[in-house]
Amino acid sequence: MEDNVYILDYLPQGRPDAPPSRREPTLMGMGEQQFTLFELSPKPGASFTIGDKAYVGKDVEGRTLVQKIRGRIAYHELTPAAHGELPYVIEEIIKADEKRFVGFFNTAPSISVRYHALELLPGVGKKTVEHLVQERKKPFESLADIEARGKIANPLKVIVGRVLHELQDPTEKYHIFVRPPAREDEWRGGGGYGGPRRT
Repeated sequence: MEDNVYILDYLPQGRPDAPPSRREPTLMGMGEQQFTLFELSPKPGASFTIGDKAYVGKDVEGRTLVQKIRGRIAYHELTPAAHGELPYVIEEIIKADEKRFVGFFNTAPSISVRYHALELLPGVGKKTVEHLVQERKKPFESLADIEARGKIANPLKVIVGRVLHELQDPTEKYHIFVRPPAREDEWRGGGGYGGPRRT
């Protein structure tokens, strides 16, 4: 469960693809821990802007912007505006918790005899992995350190690229940063807009 989400879009009239009887103000957001995509109901009269961070944890009284979490949604269910906002918000999340993502470079294991988890990152091949594994004997301390010693150009963009890939591709086998998507048969009530969604 996510405690905080970043607002990706606001639909004051609700989703246009929803039945008229079910249209209500709607927020689209992304969790900061597992990049989970959510559809949410804003609190009446709440003031916010796109990109704002909102608490959605168990302390319902502590929620100032979000009234309820309607459920998880898939990348293709986001609006074009939310798609446009996504890379910037992902970047902000990574910068705010840099140590967590640097930790992946320091601890990523081999997936098999021939394949290393670091190869899941876009643009990272076997030679780069060998270099990273050698260099991380002295653990990397920051993204800048990874760029300097690991010889990866702009590791922030590399991580953003991987997060976007995991969000966009429902068939992706490995999820290193993003919570795996719910399968269609896991949605309570069978899925479809307006139906109950898996949380």
